[in-house]
Amino acid sequence: MDQNKAQRLLQAGRDRGADFTEIFEEETRQASVSYKDRKVESASAGTDYGIGIRLLFGTEVLYAHTSKDDEEHLLRLIEALAQSRGTMGSVVRADNDPLRRKPLQGLPLTNTHKISLDPRRVGQERKLDLLVRADKTARAFSDKISQVAVRAADVVSDILICNSDGLWVTDTRTRSRFHVSVTAGQGGEMFVASEAPGVQRGFEFFEELDVERYAKDAAERAVRMLSAGYAQGRKMPVVMGNGFGGVIFHEACGHLLETEAVRRKASAFAGKIGEQIAHPEVTAVDDGLIANSWGSITVDDEGRAPQKTVLIENGVLKTYLSDRVGSDETGVSLSGSARRESYQYAPVSRMRNTYIAAGKHSPASIIASVDEGLYAKKMGGGSVNPATGEFNFAVEEGYLIKNGKIGDPVRGATLIGKGPEILPLISMAGNDLELAAGMCGASSGQVPVTVGQPTLKVDSILVGGR
Repeated sequence: MDQNKAQRLLQAGRDRGADFTEIFEEETRQASVSYKDRKVESASAGTDYGIGIRLLFGTEVLYAHTSKDDEEHLLRLIEALAQSRGTMGSVVRADNDPLRRKPLQGLPLTNTHKISLDPRRVGQERKLDLLVRADKTARAFSDKISQVAVRAADVVSDILICNSDGLWVTDTRTRSRFHVSVTAGQGGEMFVASEAPGVQRGFEFFEELDVERYAKDAAERAVRMLSAGYAQGRKMPVVMGNGFGGVIFHEACGHLLETEAVRRKASAFAGKIGEQIAHPEVTAVDDGLIANSWGSITVDDEGRAPQKTVLIENGVLKTYLSDRVGSDETGVSLSGSARRESYQYAPVSRMRNTYIAAGKHSPASIIASVDEGLYAKKMGGGSVNPATGEFNFAVEEGYLIKNGKIGDPVRGATLIGKGPEILPLISMAGNDLELAAGMCGASSGQVPVTVGQPTLKVDSILVGGR
């Protein structure tokens, strides 16, 4: 879209009474290859194009999207949006209102996410070798391996964001991810383990990836946990492993720290800035700037530069993650956290790379502090009530702790609790911070996020089991 056309569309929104008008144009190419049961399950590549238009009347949001870029069609879309408000949206301002007309100016970006090899220039067949190698490695580990599924995918998005404040910004976003899932089976029992690294890089990620290591790690864990006994449910101290263990903080606490929840009065942390909400050992950060990290961004989906945001410092709530509407309604500063899955969604405040910061304790000393409890080395999937922070997460790899030492493996354990209630019970944070890639779903769709934490000790949490 050229600037003259964009200016006319933005003017149309202003003329119909909108306090703010925004255009989000996107073209995304996705490509993936899946390999399962020693054969190619699927290979796909496709491109999607569309434009989203957002009108704000105060903090009231009106949004529409289309795959057509015809100017007359877009003007009719703006008219329909404005009229959906009734008579207030049909008020037409004078074209010569100088306060409403701002020239579009480009926003200089600093892109720290260096891409060496554009995946759009690489054939899908080059991914297949990776998948075959991963499959062979996993199957060679044990005759108990019954199924291996492997996938390699990449996404490249070219976006344009412009608005009635005079913003004009373009960005290219490139992400690549590898996923291996290994199933072990014996005597009617099965156990599934997986690894799924992802980065904001091009095809060079796949060329440099140690697929054998990831496949072996998943296979080893599947076989080990297959023969594990079942956990017994009760309240106990739990040591949570680093990396993907951060998914619990992300889901059970992080969403409650987004202004999208705070402004809707759907957060237990609303109105608590400056208060002690966690143990002093807990510092939580959301950082959009980590180079090449899966959840990083060069610019958010409202066109703002990202930043590193300290959410909780030594247990004290410092701020929330905000978008334009959330900032206006809550009064917190903008954090460059507005995100959306695609042009089909209006942006809202969302997490990027969210983690509990490293502490001073070694993982060994944390485990040694527990007389009897559970070591949740690797977390699996789960469910969360986003309004309350109540969660139920499966432990993919768990071990009993006895007298400060790691004991027998156990399967079937779940961690059950409520995020705001667990935060004060995190009494030790390790020095081994690790990050892990994931996907997060909310009102603005699925977005890539990074979760993370060091090894953590929770003094008491309900462990579900048999």
